[in-house]
Amino acid sequence: MKLYADLPSTRVRQVVTDLAAVAWVYLWIRLGIWLDHLVGRLAAPGRTVERAGTGLADNLAGAGSRIDRVPGVGGTLAKPFNQAADAARALAGAGREQQQVVHDLALALAVALVAVPLGLVVFGWLPLRLRWMRRSGAAAALRAAPAGRDLLALRALATQPLRRLAALDPEIAAAWRRGDPEAVDALAALQLRRLGLRPLR
Repeated sequence: MKLYADLPSTRVRQVVTDLAAVAWVYLWIRLGIWLDHLVGRLAAPGRTVERAGTGLADNLAGAGSRIDRVPGVGGTLAKPFNQAADAARALAGAGREQQQVVHDLALALAVALVAVPLGLVVFGWLPLRLRWMRRSGAAAALRAAPAGRDLLALRALATQPLRRLAALDPEIAAAWRRGDPEAVDALAALQLRRLGLRPLR
């Protein structure tokens, strides 16, 4: 399997395209991370509420515990403190829940932002690149063998534009049928050049 073409013009185009694809992916991942951090800032009030609720609950629970030790009336007097501590814990829980919601939202937005651009690379550019690598690898293996050159010539006759075939020779198909080595080599070279490969001398 070949990574890049033999012909400089095709190779330069492939390298530039590969670098552009890598830069494209990097850019959108960076934008996704930036969006995640930006939306994540909305969790700050939730952290404040959680800290305040937890601190208040601890203080109220501590006060209720001390009051509870007062003989006779301690249990009755401590009850409002314990209820208030439970309410403060619920407030802290609401703060934690708000942070989780913001975290989930930030992640969902970042994934949504990155999904389409990455999908273009994974389902658009990458299959084309892999297909070229497979085709060029097979063609490079065939070009060294006489029978392989004949297959490349046949492929050129089947897939190359008519104007290119006619530019080689208006009777190129007849010459190929006769097994003319020059016609076979010219057709094989045409097919190889289409893939960015050099024909063997």
